[in-house]
Amino acid sequence: MTNKNLNWKNSGHKPFLLKPEGKDYLWGGTRLRDDFSKDIDKTPLAETWECSTHPDGPSVVASGEHRGKHLSQVLKEHPEYLGSHPLMTEAARQGELPILIKFIDAKQNLSVQVHPDDAYAMKHENGSLGKTEMWYVMDAAKDSELVYGFYWDMDKDTLRESLEEGTVERFLQKIKIQKDDVFFIEAGTVHAIGAGALIAEIQENSNLTYRMYDYGRTDKNGQKRELHIDKALEVVNLKGAAEPRQPMRVLHYQRGCASEFLYRCKYFQVERQLINTERCRAMADFQTDSNSFQVLLCLKGCGVLLEENGEMLNFFKGDCIFVPAGSVPLKIHGKAQFLRVSC
Repeated sequence: MTNKNLNWKNSGHKPFLLKPEGKDYLWGGTRLRDDFSKDIDKTPLAETWECSTHPDGPSVVASGEHRGKHLSQVLKEHPEYLGSHPLMTEAARQGELPILIKFIDAKQNLSVQVHPDDAYAMKHENGSLGKTEMWYVMDAAKDSELVYGFYWDMDKDTLRESLEEGTVERFLQKIKIQKDDVFFIEAGTVHAIGAGALIAEIQENSNLTYRMYDYGRTDKNGQKRELHIDKALEVVNLKGAAEPRQPMRVLHYQRGCASEFLYRCKYFQVERQLINTERCRAMADFQTDSNSFQVLLCLKGCGVLLEENGEMLNFFKGDCIFVPAGSVPLKIHGKAQFLRVSC
């Protein structure tokens, strides 16, 4: 987000809203419907895949000239929307994004799980991407925690035995969490989101999860969910993990907006941005370059994206906006908080 003076131009690509796919995993709650107005008829509503071209949960364009089309179809028709970043080369051929963005409402603990890296997934999962991810904690109950790696070095035999006997929790490093925390979960790291956490997740475009331990739970049909212990043992990092620390973050202020860097890896970059143009009677300027699309995920508040010709895109808490690479110059007005995601 910049506040430099932009010269209006009529060329460029226009932003549009996305409608998510919902998931009713047994550990979910109702907060995505209650707090974020997600009109999805699933109970529980555990996840909403806000920006996704994955076939397991594709997003649909909800505004503008492409309204009603799957995002993947739009990107096949307009690969230039992705940009020229090296990650886009193969993605453009497939009409796919290299990333996937979700909201997650954990009313109960998620399973203890691990994800493969790209090399393993390419070889053993039909050419899929692996799954490295980042979590931004939007809210957390007083006693919320997450699993992040092991307390100390493990070996496969001990880990397998503890999984079979249901004693693995004594080896899992549990971290207390609070609102506004950020965690980077590299592929191979054993992990789990704990009950009471509301999370925004940015990840590779993959749905590969190897479930290691599920607390002996059963689904609505009385069936235990499938475990993937053999595959998990092939990809899990057995080294003891250092307790993740929250880095010092610095807000950079400009007229009408402020921003802070959250995380960057080879797959994505995430910033948090706060817009408040109501008192200063200004508008924050915004425009993507030709390198990458950007996604604005509204965590709080509301506002409007304004084009020179007067066209407006209204947004509210919970909305997800896709801004193609090489966008039209835009101005943002309102009071809102975003995650701003790019590659």
